[in-house]
Amino acid sequence: MSFITRRALSTLIPPKVASPSGIGEAQDAARMQRVVSFYEKLPRGPAPEVKPSGLLGRYQARYFGKKPSAMPIVHLIGGFLLLGYVQDYYFHLRHHKNNAH
Repeated sequence: MSFITRRALSTLIPPKVASPSGIGEAQDAARMQRVVSFYEKLPRGPAPEVKPSGLLGRYQARYFGKKPSAMPIVHLIGGFLLLGYVQDYYFHLRHHKNNAH
């Protein structure tokens, strides 16, 4: 096996923390007990889902989350239409509010 393959596989395989040779001596047994107590304190099971917060987080969770939809495209088109009307009003239509062309 080449060095690159061994290196790639070594990241997938966890180190041998609980090897039989490490338990025999007193100092290794104490170290082993610290490792075991650390892993006993870790939470078990899947991590709880993080609830989105803020306007952008809730929007992303609703439209891009588990069931993505095409509504953001509709929102974008509606935003462009609204922006276009606001610009049209500001630059042209407000001058014709009371006077006919």
